[in-house]
Amino acid sequence: MKLLIFVHHPFDQWNAPDWFPERLRQEFPQVAVVHLPDYKRVDEEIVDAEIVIAWSIRPEQIAAATKLRWIHSPAAAVHQLIFPELVNSEIVLTNAREVHGPVVAEHVIGLIFALAKKIPGSVLLQQKHVWGQQILWDELPRVREVAGATLGMVGLGSIGRAVAKSAKALGMRVIAVREHPEKGSEGADAVFGPAQIDEVFRQADYIVLAAPVTDSTRAIANAERLALMKPDACLINVGRGPLVDETALATALREKKIGGAALDVFPKEPLAADSPLWDVPNLLITPHTAALTDKLWERHYALFAENLRCYLNGQSLLAVVDKQKGY
Repeated sequence: MKLLIFVHHPFDQWNAPDWFPERLRQEFPQVAVVHLPDYKRVDEEIVDAEIVIAWSIRPEQIAAATKLRWIHSPAAAVHQLIFPELVNSEIVLTNAREVHGPVVAEHVIGLIFALAKKIPGSVLLQQKHVWGQQILWDELPRVREVAGATLGMVGLGSIGRAVAKSAKALGMRVIAVREHPEKGSEGADAVFGPAQIDEVFRQADYIVLAAPVTDSTRAIANAERLALMKPDACLINVGRGPLVDETALATALREKKIGGAALDVFPKEPLAADSPLWDVPNLLITPHTAALTDKLWERHYALFAENLRCYLNGQSLLAVVDKQKGY
């Protein structure tokens, strides 16, 4: 049985460290583990691979990999893998949503506090050697308390559940929208179906986007929904860039129609140096760092090793993606 790993990325932390395949070889000697440092030999190595760990695969590679039975993505979002050749195959697709969920949730809470307490503004004033107490207070929206505020969660997957739990612990009211509200509230105070998403935008003080990218969620935060938000409400996106109409968001912030926003993800990354988003007022940009942790690959290993044991024992896998739905 052959396991092929190719997760090459310009950002070092997204690449599997050398100890990852070595530990797999030691723990699973019956599996032939091949770890490629780049994509040069993927076409020749994938033909007899039964398991693949990869960010993405091309349709023609799927066709050539006649022994392939399982693909694992180290990402939570897998929209780049949802194409007919894979969707219509018997290949099982799993993702790393449980790896990233708790870590991204910590980042979300950090962004909420940063926006509520005007931390970015304080940093800018510090760089200018300005004691900006009066400046920060006079600037709308006011510095505010997080406890008692309403969090609107768009998506109740691994990230959404973790955010909701932390927000409740801070004394926030949590409302959420999920595709199937009958599956339960996951601790939220109220859950709406997709048809009621406008109500979440109306009520929330902080709207957090953590939904998968599908045809129905692209530009889910559009001009019409941004117009429904309270004038001091804030939008946070830690899902994927296509969830937000960035032009509409920039306009809403410049015209002070909403209180602020924080974006960790963008349709094209890295964000270009000449992007107008850099200069949009009350917009906090983090460079896709929500999922970063020094324990990242330890968390990846724990999930994948457990899944590999399940696979070898003929048991159901964890974190299986519904290929028809795309998440």
